[in-house]
Amino acid sequence: MYHNDQWAQQVVSWEYSSAATPDLHEVPIQPFPASLYEQGETRVIALDLSAELETPYLATAPNLLANYIRICAGEQITTSVTATSEVYFVLRGSGRTETADGVITWQQGDAFTLPCNSGVTHYADDESALYWSHDAPLLQYMGVAPVRPMFSPAFYSKAYMCSEVEKLREIAIRENRNRVGIILGNNACTKTKTMTHTMWSLFNLLPAGAVQKPHRHQSVALDLAVFSGPDTYTLIGKKVDPEGNIIHPVKAMWATGSVFVTPPGWWHSHHNESDQDAYVFPVQDAGLHTYMRTLDIQFIR
Repeated sequence: MYHNDQWAQQVVSWEYSSAATPDLHEVPIQPFPASLYEQGETRVIALDLSAELETPYLATAPNLLANYIRICAGEQITTSVTATSEVYFVLRGSGRTETADGVITWQQGDAFTLPCNSGVTHYADDESALYWSHDAPLLQYMGVAPVRPMFSPAFYSKAYMCSEVEKLREIAIRENRNRVGIILGNNACTKTKTMTHTMWSLFNLLPAGAVQKPHRHQSVALDLAVFSGPDTYTLIGKKVDPEGNIIHPVKAMWATGSVFVTPPGWWHSHHNESDQDAYVFPVQDAGLHTYMRTLDIQFIR
């Protein structure tokens, strides 16, 4: 039986110049305070913007979902998701995570990544919280599931990350570099220089009294303020003036253990008006954009 008429009923078309840039909902500048995980039972708290993004599944950005995981002292929780990449950062406490690839122990300030898995279990020695982000929304949009791991699990200790950043501090400040940080990588992702093949993260120092000038990129940033004193913030806006200042910026305040979203393509600069060093851990879908040659990162010098 021929189905030409039936299949033709699915056809629609648009005039090119009016439809080349569809009117999709913008990714909002959205804070998620640490108070979301500071009390209550052991649970996963999705940082969900699906209503704003008009997705039928949980999402913080079109390709990523971020979550807080609260684990009460002496308790455990299992997390399982259809994703190719998972990134964890330990917000507080200490404990261990049991995976099919082995067991790791963790404490505040550590980070680790996992490829596709059938579920892992986190155990807390004391009251703990994890920041967990992954690329499940990307797979849900595409209607696919991972068939094999694309990288091996990796563990980034707080001591390692802080030590590597300290090696860069003096020269980066002296040369007025746009950021004072390290891009975290995996041996399987050296070509894209990213944490996983789809996801990217930077451990960035914002020294006391410093301003890090604006830059922009087409990946969404889910920014975790690892630590900050008062009067530390990010200015975010669509355009900059000829002097490189962001026009009509939105101010996203940093608060230790909290997350805010920086939309794709928006300029953003970091400001620390306190007397304490601050650190930020952005997670982005920049691994995917780097591979596609669409990251388009630009800096104000």
